Amino acid sequence: MTTALASRVAPGQVEENVEKPPGRWVRPAVFGLLAATALLYFWNLTASGYGNSFYAAAVQAGTQDWKAWLFGSLDSGNILTVDKPPAALWVTTAFARLFGFSSFTVLAPQALMGVASVGLLYLTVKRTSGPVAALFAGAALAVTPVAALMFKFNNPDALLTLLLIAGAYCTIRAIEKASPRWLAFAGAAIGFGFLTKMMQAFLVLPAFGLAYLIAAPTSLGRRSLHLFGALVAVVVSAGWFIALVDLWPADSRPYIGGSTDNSLLELALGYNGLGRIFGRGGGVMVGGPSGGTGGGNVGFGGESGLTRMFGASFGGEVSWLLPAALIGLVAGLWFTRRAAGTDKTRAALLVWGGWMLVTSLVFSYMSGIVHPYYAVALAPSIAAVVAISGTSLWRGRAHLAPRVFLSLMIAASAVWAYILLDRNADWLPALRWIVAGLGLVTATVVLVGLPPMRKLVAVIATAAVLTVGLGTTAFAVETAARAHSGSIPLSGPVTGGERGMGGGPGMEEGSSAEMGTLLAATTTKWAAATASSQSAANLELASGKSVIGIGGWSGRDPAPTLAEFQRCVAKGEITYYVEGGRGGGPGGGSTEIGDWVAANFAATTVGEQTVYNLL
Repeated sequence: MTTALASRVAPGQVEENVEKPPGRWVRPAVFGLLAATALLYFWNLTASGYGNSFYAAAVQAGTQDWKAWLFGSLDSGNILTVDKPPAALWVTTAFARLFGFSSFTVLAPQALMGVASVGLLYLTVKRTSGPVAALFAGAALAVTPVAALMFKFNNPDALLTLLLIAGAYCTIRAIEKASPRWLAFAGAAIGFGFLTKMMQAFLVLPAFGLAYLIAAPTSLGRRSLHLFGALVAVVVSAGWFIALVDLWPADSRPYIGGSTDNSLLELALGYNGLGRIFGRGGGVMVGGPSGGTGGGNVGFGGESGLTRMFGASFGGEVSWLLPAALIGLVAGLWFTRRAAGTDKTRAALLVWGGWMLVTSLVFSYMSGIVHPYYAVALAPSIAAVVAISGTSLWRGRAHLAPRVFLSLMIAASAVWAYILLDRNADWLPALRWIVAGLGLVTATVVLVGLPPMRKLVAVIATAAVLTVGLGTTAFAVETAARAHSGSIPLSGPVTGGERGMGGGPGMEEGSSAEMGTLLAATTTKWAAATASSQSAANLELASGKSVIGIGGWSGRDPAPTLAEFQRCVAKGEITYYVEGGRGGGPGGGSTEIGDWVAANFAATTVGEQTVYNLL
């Protein structure tokens, strides 16, 4: 699009050339962007305590036992793992091992990943569209509310997002010179994305593959061969750990949490794969046309359908720039329709636009478990599409057609920001009117056309940026200022993390000051056992000891079985059984174990909880 439009710039019109050497301002601007991003993501970081206690407890276990670190075990005694592959835990646990286990070392790696994501997005967009577009893309990602949420929180999504951007960077490098090596690097990044959050990482593959197939400057046969090599890289970088888990004797490693047959591959295809999309294989129906169990539940995505990304669940998280991105993508592909097959701008739009469309559609129509924070993996693509298309249209503003599309992008951003802000009408009530008024005036001026006056051009450009970014920035800053905890954190001024499930760093569900003190004094392999991993995680964080979460996250994992639990008790390896938590679903043994404990041991009360001494 840059090539298609820049050649038509009118005499006297201010023109920005993406090919010219960057000015002296670029490097300070980039450092300023990264510094501001770091300030936003590290600001008030430890207010969230341990964030998601489920993953924080797994990090603690990894600092206490090497096998727990390798497999992502919830407890250092290695009964069972968390219900995700362990790549994100590898990184966080390494940080905690180096600097000690604390709230900061649990959350800081994600903040660093956020800064790295912004920087890498800048580098990727700069290769095709220049430093101005790259700075806009990086800034747009940094102030997306769901990014300000998840880069300050210890879910796997932060690492997944960084790896997806790395895959896009490598794909763009591969397209430039038809490089099979860079394309293989992209495949490796996606493979490790699979080891972070399984099949969600694969949503970008159609876009990457299509862009390379269309734009790489070599023959179709070579392009196809290179794509096959990249596919091999995906399989190898993801498959080595799957093979390791399958080859490792099952009786000397933890049970794979969330799976039905103690298999990481089954977990990927079932509970964390097709079950999430279709609501089967362990996934819970939460959103289909009938509403499922979460048709109106913001934490579970709300109703599925084409408008889900704009609804109450996902809208405030990620959709601020989505209308502009959709308009910009259409404009970009239209204006580059006659460009050479190797056109850089079109290739970039295929990479980022394909990522945006495929991910949005899958998230929109998922019938299984889906949470709003998943959208952080969508944020880089939206930011890149808006930046690339917006700056390219701005360069062609001497002509009516680019001005029409650009004014539509600005007006759509203003109107949609007004709607999103109006959903929280009591929070900064004047802001929505400021954004709407500024946006509509700016869109009108852009549509009418600007005289070739550099100062006036700068004023209108600034107004356009403010229109696009003011609402999402305010939401992101408010999100960053709040503490978040539980398993379903939410961004925004009203909800924050308060609608999340689970607890934060202090005396959480399944734990109390008295209970923490009691378990901290134990010397057995496991201080206690309780129903479900979430309750066990809270007890582990309160005591610093290993606790068995019977039945895993859902309470349905057959780990440990009653016979296994009885053997551990007979060996004197478990001190207490703590009643409470959820569990006992089909296939789980927590109810059976609880009944056996109640029938054979005396109960006492610690705090407000019933406890059995098993020694």
